[in-house]
Amino acid sequence: MTDRADPFRRLPLRRLRVRGASMSPTLSPGDVVLVHKVHTPKPGDVVVVTWPHRPGQLSVKRALYEAGGGWHVVGDLAAHSTDSRVLGPATVHGVVLARLWPRPARLSR
Repeated sequence: MTDRADPFRRLPLRRLRVRGASMSPTLSPGDVVLVHKVHTPKPGDVVVVTWPHRPGQLSVKRALYEAGGGWHVVGDLAAHSTDSRVLGPATVHGVVLARLWPRPARLSR
């Protein structure tokens, strides 16, 4: 597998650009966020995840609860989100700490 199996293989922090509207209004397409690798997110955290059915495709979602060996995660804008309601539990790779661009801000729950 490539780096995408563990996007934080080399460093505990990573910048990512958000694609899609599933996390609106919290995050918008084109926002750049700072992500920190953690082992156990907390419910309400905005997280970076993958699903077994979509290997290597990172998604930004909100963690709700641990479920079935992973986390049940959803987008803030449900009508525009493909998430655990369709794909099942996700593997969490990191927690989004802040939006770096275009409007720097710490993310709160």
